[in-house]
Amino acid sequence: MDLTPSPLARPFPALPVIDGVTLRVARAGYKAWNRSDLTYVELAAGCAVAGVFTKSACASSEVEMGRAQVEQGRARALIVNAGNSNAFTGYRGREAVEQIVAQVAEALDCPGDEVFVSSTGVIGVPLPKDKARAGVAAVLGAESCGWEDAASAIGTTDTFTKGAAAAAFIGDQRVELAGIIKGSGMIAPDMATMLGYVFTDAAVDPAFLQEMLSKANEATFSCITVDGDTSTSDTVLLFATGKAGNAPLTTWDDPGADAFYAALHDVCRELALLVVRDGEGAQKFIEIAVTGAADDASARRVGLAIANSPLVKTAIAGGDANWGRVVMAVGKAGEPADRDRLSIGFGGTWAARDGQPVADYDEAPVAAHLAGQDIRIEVDLGLGEGRATVWTCDLTHDYISINADYRS
Repeated sequence: MDLTPSPLARPFPALPVIDGVTLRVARAGYKAWNRSDLTYVELAAGCAVAGVFTKSACASSEVEMGRAQVEQGRARALIVNAGNSNAFTGYRGREAVEQIVAQVAEALDCPGDEVFVSSTGVIGVPLPKDKARAGVAAVLGAESCGWEDAASAIGTTDTFTKGAAAAAFIGDQRVELAGIIKGSGMIAPDMATMLGYVFTDAAVDPAFLQEMLSKANEATFSCITVDGDTSTSDTVLLFATGKAGNAPLTTWDDPGADAFYAALHDVCRELALLVVRDGEGAQKFIEIAVTGAADDASARRVGLAIANSPLVKTAIAGGDANWGRVVMAVGKAGEPADRDRLSIGFGGTWAARDGQPVADYDEAPVAAHLAGQDIRIEVDLGLGEGRATVWTCDLTHDYISINADYRS
């Protein structure tokens, strides 16, 4: 499937070398494509790990195993297969993952529960054991590569590679963070909706690392949506090698904990927004800011109701300033709302205030705003102090074309 680069694409950034992280890629041939589709990340002994996973009731074996593995808090390796999600494949899928884990664990002489596996692609086809075995052998012997090669190898319908970086000081020690992600369709916030991996050389206690990742996820990966569909394979993992030499972070009271979290949040937010910018068929990036809600959680749910509305998304695609569709989405959200207090705007221009159209409303500046690529919708519920920001993209015919041809 030949995919045209998204008009919302961003160039791949320069990412720092993370001490204790070695990247390699190879071709396992999980699909009929001439590209690397297997990514291997070797991690320094003692590397801490945290993870968040899909809440799907039909999760893959990789997800089920990963949920258990993060409990022990350590990682030595990561394997990512692209082209086959290995989800809904029963015992055969489980055996394929166990084979990969055993093969890598033997090569590294480490416990199997320190080898993490992710797969992404077509659902319902067991991961071929022969291709998996040959692919792992090839990638274990491959030359090390850079971040962009790794980001490319984990993609499926992605049209551009995605990465982000940040740095922070823990005491006098500078620590680095780098992340890569894949995601374009089957994107809806139910934890995280993609495969994303963040690496840092900071020393962080595994339990505290998990606390920080879960918090960052709620404000970033779980605030995006492309099509309202949650994948069976969604995984975000955070690895901390401890090679920076900082005093290990264990609580929010530790010096540098807030700075490190801010850097982690920045990386997660950038990766999440890049996924939206690569939404299948997307032509416009949409930010929805909800204020005046009963509380923050309610604001987020209202924002997602708007972001997941096909009527809102197609109106934006067509440049139609139909704020009535936003009213509809607010009303169906199932959250506290008062028609007579509701205000709606586009790009800083209010179309409706306190439940009725603005008397001197001029649609021209709104139409001009909607003609651009970056769209902002403002909703004030007028009820309380709750607020949230949600990100999505428009819905175009190309979304249908991409998904109709997905398995070919």
